[in-house]
Amino acid sequence: MSANAKKRMEELVKLLKQYDYEYHVLDNPTVSDVEYDRLLRELQDLEAKHPEYVHEDSPSRRIGGEVLDGFEKVEHNLPMLSLANAFDEEELFRFDERLKKTGKSLTYVVEPKIDGLAASLIYENGRLVRAATRGNGTVGEDITHNVRTIKSVPLMLPESVNLEVRGEIYMRKASFLALNEAREKAGEAKFKNPRNAAAGSVRQLNSAIAAQRDLDMFIYSVAERDEDAKTPHHEVLAFLQNLGFKINRDVQHVDTIEEAVRIAQRLEKKRSELPYDIDGVVVKVNERALYRDIGYTAKSPKWAIAYKFEAEEALTQIREIFLQVGRTGQITPVASLEPVDVAGSTVSRATLHNEDYIRGKDIRKGDHVSIKKAGDIIPEVVGVVKERRDGSEESFVMPDKCPKCETALRREENEVDLYCPNPDCPAKNVQGLIHFASREAMNIEGMGIRLCEHFYNEGYLKRIPDIYRLKEHRNALVNRAGFGEKSIDKLLANIEKSKSNSLEHLLFGLGIRYVGKKVSKTLAERFETLDNLMQANKEALLSVDEIGGKIADSVLQFFRQNEHLSMIESLKEQGLNFHYLGEKTTDGHLRGKTFVLTGKLSTMTRDEAKEKIEARGGKITSSVSKKTDYLCAGEDAGSKLEKAKQLGVPILGEDELQDMLNRK
Repeated sequence: MSANAKKRMEELVKLLKQYDYEYHVLDNPTVSDVEYDRLLRELQDLEAKHPEYVHEDSPSRRIGGEVLDGFEKVEHNLPMLSLANAFDEEELFRFDERLKKTGKSLTYVVEPKIDGLAASLIYENGRLVRAATRGNGTVGEDITHNVRTIKSVPLMLPESVNLEVRGEIYMRKASFLALNEAREKAGEAKFKNPRNAAAGSVRQLNSAIAAQRDLDMFIYSVAERDEDAKTPHHEVLAFLQNLGFKINRDVQHVDTIEEAVRIAQRLEKKRSELPYDIDGVVVKVNERALYRDIGYTAKSPKWAIAYKFEAEEALTQIREIFLQVGRTGQITPVASLEPVDVAGSTVSRATLHNEDYIRGKDIRKGDHVSIKKAGDIIPEVVGVVKERRDGSEESFVMPDKCPKCETALRREENEVDLYCPNPDCPAKNVQGLIHFASREAMNIEGMGIRLCEHFYNEGYLKRIPDIYRLKEHRNALVNRAGFGEKSIDKLLANIEKSKSNSLEHLLFGLGIRYVGKKVSKTLAERFETLDNLMQANKEALLSVDEIGGKIADSVLQFFRQNEHLSMIESLKEQGLNFHYLGEKTTDGHLRGKTFVLTGKLSTMTRDEAKEKIEARGGKITSSVSKKTDYLCAGEDAGSKLEKAKQLGVPILGEDELQDMLNRK
């Protein structure tokens, strides 16, 4: 009887997996829902009686039920980069022109840009072992328990392969409507749009809830090092489809950018007819072997671009026009609007950019205007409905003084924006404090926008160095309503911790105009100390790769101003680190080599080892595969060591790793 049960369970698993594939991947069901449910119940009954025979990839496991205490952070083996955006066809043609200048012969793949949540799936020996969100591109959250409930995601592949695929988790329009209808009946808040619903479902700690949300996933790429990327992209997609992954049927391989534009135009016209939301198309170079030569910017690959469709528009009225002062002193007019839903979210403000923008569109207080989200993110005024004017509208005139400190505003040569030059402007100072404490700068955890504003208004903070003097006010802060002793002590500890940050964090935090995160790292590595950078002349700055005249002039001007020099001197007295602590780029003799670290190292930490390897061009991954070049094994190395031995991956001791790092 037991043998018969095992055989029947195997038959049911095979049959139900085939039905799942036909329904969720091919969109071509061959069996009724009633028959499918009957077979699934039969399998569940047998599994309850014979748990020893339950298959790891049984369709019954799609129901969910696993509950986590929280989400574990996971580091991506290869970064999940964002894409540069194009908002009109002309930008696509410029994208094509830039690529043609490389002299490479190339074609394109055009893919619908699914409005969902990017995720990574890792398979080892054909088995799904981890799923993670994109997160910040480097570190995401482990969502394996929820992704296992998505029926279009194979839990086991037909081949015993090791690979990482990436795609978009989304919710179909019909599923979204059904979910919101059920939530409304239950007295729960409705989701704004399918993307928000999908994101909220993926981040459920209880996988049974995610299973009920009817999520889906399109796969759009395989994660592979550029030096290993030999197969054209359209062939990779065909390979992934043969493995059972769901590939969007509207993906097309074309020879020219003109064909890509025509496909984009057709998809934009039919977007409302699709069963899921798209907000554009992605155009990728098909020849993946060229990716390394084409290269990357700090945030995105140069071989792909996202062409964003025109956003949905909505009509509303301008209540008021007010001014915002940024951390550099830039004055931006903003429209306060009658709240209106645009592309799934409620909009009550929209940027008016600058005085020329307002004049060009003749925007007035009281006007009825058309609103859209630029790139589906930033609300902006598209145009004025002048037919609805009744004479009560008021023209807007940019003031000649700062709205916060009444300092005379200044317009720099060849620029349309007005700036407040007052170093003591409270609005500038608050924004500067917020930026300095932000994650990308000094990463002072707990010191967010509201806290910076509150401390500024209370007089505890006026300038950046005051952050490091907050400890002098500890007792006063603890005694104030809303601040507990533990929270204040934790904040002060985080402030002290930030003193040891490497120079590039401080540089970015200072808010030098045109000096972003990448430029800060470049300058810190090149000049090594803040003093060296402050003493550098324009010629020395221009000798650095990626530093042009605009950046060089801004850096020189920043360090000439007495208030900045005084601030830097104060930060030095407070004990902040002014040195670059990262590894200097060396000869890159480990370029193209992939390392896995396991066990405890005695002469350096794992993070230090990672930094040294990456500084020499090597890459670190978290799992061992046939593509791993070296495993470095310290004390108490575990399963990764055994797997490396099985796969024949060269194993390094710590001394051997040190020799390799020191080799030229």
